[in-house]
Amino acid sequence: MADHKIPARKDVPAENKWNLSSIYKSDEEWEENLKLIPQYTKEVAAFKGKLGSNPETLLQALKAIEKANLQIETVYHYASLKHEADEDDTKASDAYGRALMAYTNMEAELSFVDPELQEIEDSKIREWIAKPEFADYKIFIEKLLYFKKYILSEKEERILSLQGQAAQTPDTAFSVLTNVDMNKTFGTVTENGVEKPLTETTWGLFMHSQDRKVREEAYKKFYAKFEEHQNTIAALYSGSVNQDVFSMRARGYESSLHAALYGNKVPVSVYHNLIDCIHKNLPVLHEYYSLRKKALGLDELRHYDVYVPLVKSVETKTTYEEAVEICRKAMAPLGKEYTDRLCSGLLNGWADRYENVGKRSGAFSSGCYIGDPFILLNYHEENIRDVFTMAHEGGHSMHSWYSVHNNPFMCYEYTIFEAEVASTFNEELVFEYLLKNAKTPEMKKYLLAMRADDILATLHRQTMFAEFELKAHEYVENGTPLTPELLRKTYRELLELYFGPEMHFEDNSDMEGLRIPHFYTAFYVYKYATGISAALALAHRVTTGGDKEREDYFKFLKSGGSRYPIESLKIAGVDMESVEPVQAACDTFKDIVEQLKNLL
Repeated sequence: MADHKIPARKDVPAENKWNLSSIYKSDEEWEENLKLIPQYTKEVAAFKGKLGSNPETLLQALKAIEKANLQIETVYHYASLKHEADEDDTKASDAYGRALMAYTNMEAELSFVDPELQEIEDSKIREWIAKPEFADYKIFIEKLLYFKKYILSEKEERILSLQGQAAQTPDTAFSVLTNVDMNKTFGTVTENGVEKPLTETTWGLFMHSQDRKVREEAYKKFYAKFEEHQNTIAALYSGSVNQDVFSMRARGYESSLHAALYGNKVPVSVYHNLIDCIHKNLPVLHEYYSLRKKALGLDELRHYDVYVPLVKSVETKTTYEEAVEICRKAMAPLGKEYTDRLCSGLLNGWADRYENVGKRSGAFSSGCYIGDPFILLNYHEENIRDVFTMAHEGGHSMHSWYSVHNNPFMCYEYTIFEAEVASTFNEELVFEYLLKNAKTPEMKKYLLAMRADDILATLHRQTMFAEFELKAHEYVENGTPLTPELLRKTYRELLELYFGPEMHFEDNSDMEGLRIPHFYTAFYVYKYATGISAALALAHRVTTGGDKEREDYFKFLKSGGSRYPIESLKIAGVDMESVEPVQAACDTFKDIVEQLKNLL
């Protein structure tokens, strides 16, 4: 048997690691740039109280702000990448800590900028930013002005900012409780005659086990522990929701949902349309669960049966280089320039390819204005999913590349609302390519089952989460306190609605609603559902269209932060204010379920 020992970072060949020299040539150069941050901060601080004096002063200040922000972004980015690659490296950890401290200090010192800019008389600042010399800063200023009606007095804003850290307490306490304190107490699960520790991480692995007894034991022990702490967790979540409601009321928003969506200029109707559309298409989801019950050969479907793969993994071996070529061929509809740049990046320094001791788990893409859009992977040849992960993170990186190369620094960053579009788009292209080229019926079944589960997890499940969040916030806004009983009852009703009549729940299945960390960043999860809807719609449009459709998609990739997300997606050819993209995503899911019914 081959030796699968995980190497230390120092033993990883250079060609398998990302090459950070496009940011800084050396750690010494990084140190020199870190030292410059206080000076750059001081240069901006010198403009305090003067931003509204005249257009010349404002322009000088904006250039100083740009220089300072670009410097701290670059310094922080380099340090964070070094840290993520090896968290055991004390030198990298120290550098990351110093970068974070520098970031925090600069933020505090320059907190006057936004309120002072917003205090400048509207007609005056709009006249100034219309001048050609303000072209690089116009969108940045306009986005600030968009928030103006919800900005309070300087004194009030200071009070709100001072309670910012305290407001994080529910989230922090929940994380410590579940990831540290409770994580030590879940016990063990017996698998293949061996007692294995049950933790937040291993629970997911147990839920994928082909052994139903393993799944049942892990599920019941896991949720029993959450039930023991239900009062504490409910109080923490209630604290988080109450904080959202306080902030919304303090600023004068119409609702917590309105407050959360306002910054991205997303109408609340988009949120409601998503929920309504998914509700109308729940019969197909219920049909899928009936199929799952039949395929697994079960008399009854339990909640611990929903994650085990519908089709057992097909033995495959795809080298890293082969995966890159799959991406190249699958993404051919986007043109040679796109595939050449992406594949060259994946092979030449963008990607940190394989696992090493101390390296962060999972995968991410991380880009800034200076340097390449880097990708962290933990690639395994035996796992076909890792090809999809490469395509996904490659989509993010190419989105970042086009954003950087088509926008000034002050408005290059795209929103979270848009972020999942380019990545999921690439996943869809890889899925279609692999399905078309599947050499065996088993591989075809495996790919379809995997895609069904992926769409379900992103579209239906995140919408259910989004609906729960909305109900919880509406309770508090209407004066109803969030008790453990109310939260559990609300979540159970949603479980029964979404999973349908085939599903048999345990008495504590509704504890799931009290263990989702994303709920502590309110109204975030819906973006996954809208993201996959937009991505599937755009993938279909590009692959069935011609040059115009492809160019429309590139206009979206190049938009960066120059437009609001709804607008940039509309330019690409998808109107997220309508229900059509969500309905189309539901139709895609329906088609996959139909294909699976014929194959299983």
